[in-house]
Amino acid sequence: MKRDALPFWTALAILGPAACGGKLGAGGDPPPVTVVSESVGKNPFKGVDFFINPDYVEKVEATARKFPDLADRIRKVKEYPTAVWLDTIARVAKLGYWLDEAKRQQDESGTPTLTVVVLCNLPNRDCAANASAGELAVEANGVARYQAEFVDPIAAQFAKHPDQPIVAIVEPDSLANMATNMAYPKCAASVHAYRQSIVYAIKRLALPNVSVYLDAAHAGWLGWDVNREKMAKVFRRVLDEAGGPDMIRGFATNISNYTHLSNRDGAALALTNPCPNELVYVKLLAETLGMYGMKGKGYVIDTSRNGRGGIRRSWGSWCNIKGAGLGERPRADPVRGVDAYFWIKPPGESDGVSDPTQPRYDEMCASRDAAPGAPQAGEWFESYFVDLVLNANPPL
Repeated sequence: MKRDALPFWTALAILGPAACGGKLGAGGDPPPVTVVSESVGKNPFKGVDFFINPDYVEKVEATARKFPDLADRIRKVKEYPTAVWLDTIARVAKLGYWLDEAKRQQDESGTPTLTVVVLCNLPNRDCAANASAGELAVEANGVARYQAEFVDPIAAQFAKHPDQPIVAIVEPDSLANMATNMAYPKCAASVHAYRQSIVYAIKRLALPNVSVYLDAAHAGWLGWDVNREKMAKVFRRVLDEAGGPDMIRGFATNISNYTHLSNRDGAALALTNPCPNELVYVKLLAETLGMYGMKGKGYVIDTSRNGRGGIRRSWGSWCNIKGAGLGERPRADPVRGVDAYFWIKPPGESDGVSDPTQPRYDEMCASRDAAPGAPQAGEWFESYFVDLVLNANPPL
């Protein structure tokens, strides 16, 4: 059996009992991960093709032409799907084009073609940082604009494509702030707006062809027991207001982050964190959420940049980390209890600008762990993309 084909719990057992912070108990085989219940729907990543975004393919091809010695390896990236990010109101206008293109690919292949769409435009977005601060402000009618100008048009486009499967990942780096970052005045002032906006999004996106996943941060943010419990309470209140836990398919983790799936690098970053990697985090998060009545959920792990471990000095380093490599390729049911590995963050898109004279500069983007020369968040960072290709693990 291949190493990447091992069942989830077998992989965890290889790490040793300390991997779960003693949660496995004393001796014996660990219990199985809760299998996703049929009552909350089937795994949307299973039995489908994945949408290949022609805009992303174009960026990759342009880079390949500039690096002829690496062109063959670079062009392999075009074979893999990435999520479509909607991070401004203006960008929503292009959603119909992407869904139409997915329909064309679906008609051509004869297989349902899944499009993964990330909603990322909350009022007071990025309340604990600056690099991806958004266009909507709570004090400037942000919630109403988010609902009417952002979520409503997205839901309308989803409804216009009823025969296409869609995954909607709702607001990365949002609700986790309510669990851990209330000391930041901007985050404290955003609590009601975040909750109200996300509840609205969940309700509006509750369509037969749409599977909703809420962002659940990553091991280096919520891995600690106290943080997971705080997060569970936040999720439970939001889901209760939205209509209950069955309104969503599950949770997405490691979005735009670098946490390795299975090694123990996290133990070197913080011995107090019982989650040294992302698979352990998902396992413990599922247990914690289950104690708060959110059982049988599916999980999607972003593997776009977590192929290499040991590349940062702190869990808190998040911006264009040097030495990162492409991780596991997008696929369904990679291990038991996980719906999919997926490249949610399009590899090569910057996390934030490294020039302190530029708008939206965040000091983390010029830290010792960050790659120099980075453009604004979301813009193509070509040299960084090339490094991701060179450092890919598994190799391209």
